[in-house]
Amino acid sequence: MHPWPDIDSLRAGTARQQQAYAALQQLQLLPLLRDFGPVLAGTIPLAVDVAGSDLDVICEVGPAQQARFRALLLAHCGQYPGFRWQQLAVRGQASVLCSFRAAGFDWEIFGQAQPAARQYAVRHLAVEHRVLQLGGEAWRRAVQQLKQQGLKTEPAFAQLLQLGGDAYEALLELETWPDEQLRARMAAARL
Repeated sequence: MHPWPDIDSLRAGTARQQQAYAALQQLQLLPLLRDFGPVLAGTIPLAVDVAGSDLDVICEVGPAQQARFRALLLAHCGQYPGFRWQQLAVRGQASVLCSFRAAGFDWEIFGQAQPAARQYAVRHLAVEHRVLQLGGEAWRRAVQQLKQQGLKTEPAFAQLLQLGGDAYEALLELETWPDEQLRARMAAARL
């Protein structure tokens, strides 16, 4: 469906994607977190990033794994500026979030007690990737323009696709749409 978690596509991508690839290689976060099924998500893999976009790594972290997950990140990343560890609830799910700045990027390492592929960030990534594959460069530029105006990624896609309600939930409804239905929705949108 999409190239993630294979990050090799970044190596030949935009300048920012190439920088992200180099940063991932430098920090070795994906090998470090391999037991947690890490997936790179966010705007940079989609090439709709704007100045200040961060790198998001989504992981599966159950309650019994949180101490080990935290210890790994603290040992590997605790020296970086802005290192912060949080336990929080996201959409009613117990979650952990580690953030820091390293290798020219702000990082967010996020974990919930479910496989990364079932978490919102990765599910949104798959839908957004599909929209961009079907819509091409015009859609990528339109999303990026809305982001430059201050919209978050999911609301930008939802606005362009004329989806009502909660943008984060509405995008997930598109997961099961066949390409023809999605193309029809996109054709109705005026970029």
